[in-house]
Amino acid sequence: MPVLLVLAVLAAIGVAVGLAMSLLLVTIKLAVRLILFPLFLIKWLVTGVLMLVVGPILLIVGIVAALVVAIALAAPLLPLLLVAGLVWALVRASKRPVAV
Repeated sequence: MPVLLVLAVLAAIGVAVGLAMSLLLVTIKLAVRLILFPLFLIKWLVTGVLMLVVGPILLIVGIVAALVVAIALAAPLLPLLLVAGLVWALVRASKRPVAV
């Protein structure tokens, strides 16, 4: 029974130390963030301006890449499309015109 009491006391001490350490670390993190806040603002401004310049270029490159991939994937289907077009033309030519 005394072993359980010692274990409970050690667990309580561990929880207390963990809470104290987490409070200390949160305080230190907040202080560092407040000290470095102007640098974070500069970083956000530089990133925003960079994205305004690079964003449209990435958009154009993305569209071109999508078109290239679409053409590369559709190229094997071109013979099938050619055969389907010939069949469609033959069926359409063999139909009688509708009287007007």
